Amino acid sequence: MTAIQGSDKVCIVVGAGHAGSALAVQLRKEGWSGRIVLIGAESALPYHRPPLSKAVLAGEKSLDAIALRPLSHYAASGVELRQGERVVAIDRQAQTVLLNGGESLRYDALALCTGTVARTLPRASELQGVFTLRTAEDAQRIRTAAAGAKRAVIVGGGYIGLEVAAVLRTQGLEVAVLEAASRLLARVAHPVVSDYFAALHARHGVTILTGIGGIALLGESAVSGVREASGRIHPADLVIVGIGVLPELGLARDAGLEVDNGIVVDAYACTSDPHIYAAGDCTWHPSARYGRRLRLESVQNALDQARVVAANLCGKQVLYEALPWFWSDQYNIKLQSAGLLLERETLVLRGDPHHAEESGFCAFHLRGEVMVAADCINRAKEFITCKRLIAERLRVNVQALADENSGVDSFERRDDVL
Repeated sequence: MTAIQGSDKVCIVVGAGHAGSALAVQLRKEGWSGRIVLIGAESALPYHRPPLSKAVLAGEKSLDAIALRPLSHYAASGVELRQGERVVAIDRQAQTVLLNGGESLRYDALALCTGTVARTLPRASELQGVFTLRTAEDAQRIRTAAAGAKRAVIVGGGYIGLEVAAVLRTQGLEVAVLEAASRLLARVAHPVVSDYFAALHARHGVTILTGIGGIALLGESAVSGVREASGRIHPADLVIVGIGVLPELGLARDAGLEVDNGIVVDAYACTSDPHIYAAGDCTWHPSARYGRRLRLESVQNALDQARVVAANLCGKQVLYEALPWFWSDQYNIKLQSAGLLLERETLVLRGDPHHAEESGFCAFHLRGEVMVAADCINRAKEFITCKRLIAERLRVNVQALADENSGVDSFERRDDVL
């Protein structure tokens, strides 16, 4: 890997979300002496996305309050922030990008941080009152619509759907969550955790329905409800579609880069073109830890991968091998998860999921005596410890994990390290 360096060199970063913003600033810290151009489609300063479905939707935080960095920080880092502009084409032979306004920019290095786009439902764009939640504008539109609504239907029982359900229910709306799978959070959580969140929302008055297929939106110009395949109708003034996302691959595919379930990158986050790297939700990257390729939709993945790209553009040859971790806030509950559940693991519980509102609980997932994943509900100390145990592949004391009288410092077996 050869560094692309020099004061006359230009790096263009496409996408100004978590990955793009971090990459541009970190690139300067790593020693890039040339020009850095960060191009974002939104007119707002790059901002934190997780609060959109929580504090922003609830009206507790403004867009200014969730900015990743002040404008002065980009200027101080020598980063040219181009807001409200889009790259519409890449010419790999000429090493240029074309902007939506017709301007062409030359690059020596290009970083694609294009993120994802929300999946939606047929007729969603035709009807008022139907939303997805990916941007600050989406959050504001939902907030405005919710102020005049009485009944909301959330299509999708993943993190976004449940976080929105919690906010809308807290605001007094009647809320129903319709999930196609047999349980909530089916793609990311153990059934014990799924059951806990189903019970949590039920206690707050949310109707939870799983195994729901054939969803159709009803209404003429504005949504009036949702119909299931069975024919049952759920009236609604407001519908939020949270059925997952797709990687934004248009630019990469049109440029002839290798794509699959994301932009294909190697262990150094480099694409099939040595002058083009990628970071964040859009990447399909190899994981030595899990022995397969992954596409992760998380802030931490975006930040960690962006730092790797910045280092490698400056010739440091850093492998991307960070541990995946996630979090979700619903009502007064914080879920923190580390690692991935990809196979059958042994479950060890710490605390009682049926009485967890006050003291929380943990679900540890073991392969033999090695922890591979952990879900911690209102248990920050355990989460911090578990991140280290999983990342370092340390053997654990299984009895101590389950014993509430054992402190977190007893989780690790001291006699052996794998």
